[in-house]
Amino acid sequence: MNVRSAPVWALLLALPYATLPAHAADAAQIAAGREKARMCATCHGSEGISSAPDAPNLAGQPEIYLAKELRAYRSGARRHEVMAVVAKPLSDADIDALAGWFASLKVQPAH
Repeated sequence: MNVRSAPVWALLLALPYATLPAHAADAAQIAAGREKARMCATCHGSEGISSAPDAPNLAGQPEIYLAKELRAYRSGARRHEVMAVVAKPLSDADIDALAGWFASLKVQPAH
């Protein structure tokens, strides 16, 4: 291998890691998220599958998406009457835990 091909090899070796989430929740964070998610169950279901027609399913959603949207509700950048109240007191750690919990739930399509 010559010096010119070294960056190419480095890129090729890094490619498998490019598909990993930027931040994956650990077991303790997921457990904390499960506990915190009790407040979400009324609208989004105890396992993140909503029975309410106007509440989205959260199970299996990407962690980065869930955290971003919860922060948007908390800041007021995204508006929803109920979510504004629910998200306002959440800390960054709470949001990360909730996002980790819901992202960890596996969803199987039904036929």
